[in-house]
Amino acid sequence: MTMTTDTLPRETHGADSHDRIRVVGARVNNLKDVSVEIPKRRLTVFTGVSGSGKSSLVFGTIAAESQRLINETYSAFLQGFMQTLARPDVDVLEGLTTAIVVDQEPMGSDPRSTVGTATDANAMLRILFSRLGTPHIGSPQAFSFNVASASGAGAVTVERAGRTTKERRSFSVLGGMCPRCEGRGSVTDFDLTALYDDSLSLNEGALTIPGFSTEGWYGRIFRSCGFFDPDKPIRRFTKRERDALLYKEATRIKVEGINVTYEGLIPRIQRSILSKDREAMQPHIRAFVDRAVTFTTCPDCDGTRLSASARSSRIEGTNIAEACAMQITDLAEWVRGLHDPSVAPLLTALGGTLDAFVEIGLGYLSLDRPAGTLSGGEAQRTKMIRHLGSSLTDVTYVFDEPSIGLHPHDIQRMNQLLRQLRDKGNTVLVVEHKPEMIAIGDHAVDLGPGAGVAGGEVVYEGTVEGLRASDTITGRHLDDRAGLKPSVRTPTGRLQVRGASTHNLRDVDVDIPTGVLVVVTGVAGSGKSSLIDGSVSPMEGVVTVDQTPIRGSRRSNPATYTGLLDPIRKAFAKAHGVKPALFSANSEGACPNCNGAGVVYTDLGMMAGVAAPCEVCEGKRFDVSVLEYTVGGKDISEVLAMSVDEAAAFFGEGDARVPAAHRILEHLSQVGLGYLTIGQPLTTLSGGERQRLKLATHLGEKGGVFVLDEPTTGLHLADVEQLLALLDRMVDAGRSVIVIEHHQAVMAHADRIIDLGPGAGHDGGRIVFEGTPADLVAERSTLTGQHLAAYVGA
Repeated sequence: MTMTTDTLPRETHGADSHDRIRVVGARVNNLKDVSVEIPKRRLTVFTGVSGSGKSSLVFGTIAAESQRLINETYSAFLQGFMQTLARPDVDVLEGLTTAIVVDQEPMGSDPRSTVGTATDANAMLRILFSRLGTPHIGSPQAFSFNVASASGAGAVTVERAGRTTKERRSFSVLGGMCPRCEGRGSVTDFDLTALYDDSLSLNEGALTIPGFSTEGWYGRIFRSCGFFDPDKPIRRFTKRERDALLYKEATRIKVEGINVTYEGLIPRIQRSILSKDREAMQPHIRAFVDRAVTFTTCPDCDGTRLSASARSSRIEGTNIAEACAMQITDLAEWVRGLHDPSVAPLLTALGGTLDAFVEIGLGYLSLDRPAGTLSGGEAQRTKMIRHLGSSLTDVTYVFDEPSIGLHPHDIQRMNQLLRQLRDKGNTVLVVEHKPEMIAIGDHAVDLGPGAGVAGGEVVYEGTVEGLRASDTITGRHLDDRAGLKPSVRTPTGRLQVRGASTHNLRDVDVDIPTGVLVVVTGVAGSGKSSLIDGSVSPMEGVVTVDQTPIRGSRRSNPATYTGLLDPIRKAFAKAHGVKPALFSANSEGACPNCNGAGVVYTDLGMMAGVAAPCEVCEGKRFDVSVLEYTVGGKDISEVLAMSVDEAAAFFGEGDARVPAAHRILEHLSQVGLGYLTIGQPLTTLSGGERQRLKLATHLGEKGGVFVLDEPTTGLHLADVEQLLALLDRMVDAGRSVIVIEHHQAVMAHADRIIDLGPGAGHDGGRIVFEGTPADLVAERSTLTGQHLAAYVGA
């Protein structure tokens, strides 16, 4: 018997012709009718100066349309619960595949969010302990610090066979939450002297809490509640009155004829102020919290967040709190030592997740690490965990600067992971500035030629070798290598750090030179941030510019964020004898039709809303009467439409001279944001622009020591040169500058280097080198020294 097989014809199948993502006429943000073809199943890098339009093309156009099209496959009911997305402003988008975005956005700083809860590792550990833990205490939720224990009993009404009867029912929920700290791991202690002045009565304004003024709504509730005499000084309150003022639980009362809820000061503060992320608080409220509240480790659970019951169940002598506190490399070894056929699939999945942490370079973390404390690079790599072992193919993975927070040694590992994703048949799009990561691209797209309105065009498309030979800004700087300085500055003093033991630091003693540029470096997880944030930042006179992202709505802009708008409003008000609030689009000067938004939104339910320019103010955001007031021949909307450089010249001399505004504009120009429009919404700024905007706001602060945490984040190679010049100017002006950084150009430019290591987690936490960059290169005794020597060609 013979068997015959049909073979496919040699000509190309029609389905194979869709091997490119085609973009035609993209106009998102500053893109100028950009058209580009991106090969599928290849690694494409997008380069260009900060603000040139990379994120607008990759995230705002390609990834956004892919996500929108996937959302449209769900029912209208489900879409009503999902984020509504408008179609990007583009003529043609063809060849899209499912896009998975791994961005730099922080993972959320909810006090109950940890590395374990964010990656499902905790969920698997809870199941493991509920199956194998002895003594057996209950289901997986009995090990969750987000579930409180509760029980109750009573009568319930049941309808059965047309009759209504009452039955007695009871219920019990066993959760793992520590009842004292409610799963937060820390308890709050209040300094009562910061809440009120006990020599005054409530009517005399005893309360010193923001928002609790005598005439304010909270103040009126406390004065009229009837639980104490508002004319009696607080120091003369009885124990019962004092308890009602401070601790009384929610009680319904009537104030001025209105039914309201009265709460004591402390529960009210906990609910209305302390429930928010500290970084999201207004500055005066944050200052109050720092002054009035201290956070101490919970004495009942010792910071583990878990109840005594959850901690009592153990597997081979280890409870779940101890497992979560282990370094992930050690936890992976512990899991591999467990052998039980009844949970074999669970052990395999948990082991795979933990091994992914190690593979991606995060083995030094622990599962109980709060998610809000991760750096931008650590958060991004944590989001990658779930994708590493995925069997999905023909997916588009979109990465936003995956080199952030990575030592040159770690970048090699990240390159290998990106290649693995590509080799599985996926399309990998990477927005990147580091030459080491650009080099692995199969295809390169360079945007420019400048930033903001001077960018938004594709200036090169092709191979990385072709980019290197091109005459674009990226091409010219791709092979730049900063050399070691011929001479270094002499320190003028020192900051003494003794016995530093934050996180993985091992009683570190170090003298940090002042009056010079100091770079603190080391592999990711070696203890750099722990040393500086834990021991240097709290010192008096130290100004810290960290990685916390700028928060702001589309009503926020560089002028409002930096405080630039205040002196401008005052100048307009003084020139015409009117109130400054008239010149705010968020206050009295707002256009009545669009409420100062500049656009009118039409909500279309589960479909994307439509935003049309306001017909009354023509998008200027201000009332017509406000635009009649001018300073130097310009109205307030024309001022907000200026670039930083134009505004600096405008407010620097002549009739419109405003020294306070000019000073802030100079700081913005010094960090390389001269092209930015001062009224441009913060939501349209790139990551690098936001980082520099934040740095500019701190330049005006008074302080002898400046700490910068990875200031090269989001910066193009050409922008790094400008940053180094700014750091030199700061040091020459008499300031001490400490930079936590991995970028070799910044290391080579330093006067002193402090290198931590030799590894990450419990393999790090020690000072492995102190001295000049030249000595570090000459010795080559550390990983940093070896990579810096290769960089400078020594």
